[in-house]
Amino acid sequence: MKIIRTQKSYATSDGAGVNIKRIAGFDGKSLDPYLMIDELKSDDESDYMAGFPPHPHRGIETFTYIRKGGFEHQDQMGNKKAIRSGDVQWMSTGRGVVHSEMPLADDSNGMHGFQIWLNMPAKEKMRPPRYQDSTESGVPTLANDQQATLLALAGSWRMNGQHVDGAIMGLAGEGAIADVILPPNSAMLLDVSTHEKVLIYIHSGSLYETEFGAGSLLEVAPSEALTLRAGTQGLGALVLAGQPIGEQIAHMGPFVMNTQQQLREAVRDYQLGRFGDIV
Repeated sequence: MKIIRTQKSYATSDGAGVNIKRIAGFDGKSLDPYLMIDELKSDDESDYMAGFPPHPHRGIETFTYIRKGGFEHQDQMGNKKAIRSGDVQWMSTGRGVVHSEMPLADDSNGMHGFQIWLNMPAKEKMRPPRYQDSTESGVPTLANDQQATLLALAGSWRMNGQHVDGAIMGLAGEGAIADVILPPNSAMLLDVSTHEKVLIYIHSGSLYETEFGAGSLLEVAPSEALTLRAGTQGLGALVLAGQPIGEQIAHMGPFVMNTQQQLREAVRDYQLGRFGDIV
């Protein structure tokens, strides 16, 4: 595994005061096609129960994955769904979405989840919004003889010669996201040769014989064989792969477009009520 670049998540807050750790890449280069990785992990309800009241988006896709606890999602398209441990949810906002995400606490285990933003190509930013979740289908998994497990959250994956399609397909930038769980001192072999961008975000444990532990993001060179080895505490990591979009980015809060004029139009359309309302 050739590591190209590393980055450490930083503490911040969002929504109505939710404490999170964030990796941001709104330069359009460092994470492309991804824009942001937010991790919410806490046993203290005061860190997250205020949630994310109704707010707009345009020009991005949001991908939510829950490991512990849950969120209730509601939007102007009429979707109202609770996602809980093991579920994923994808919203391709296109020309405009208004949604809320309110935490569902797990009294025993607290909250642990991720929201990931993906950029949308310019030609798709103004198409109608789309929504999908895994609450009925579940998330497919693969495991090897060392009990290393891959949860195929989105996109297609190959592990040790096995193939699986994820719970959500069709992400922007051919995005593919997996949660990999490795017992102590075990290994997993992934084929990521079809992707130009490959990122690893460690959420627990560490990589074998490295200083990289929880909160570390690694960009690695794509190859046919990506070997992940766990340290003595095991390893839990999101692997994010995709094809860079390579377009100019203009970013303002929940809106990601290609020009400043398009951002002004997004603000105007939202203020005029053209995104709709949650009812």
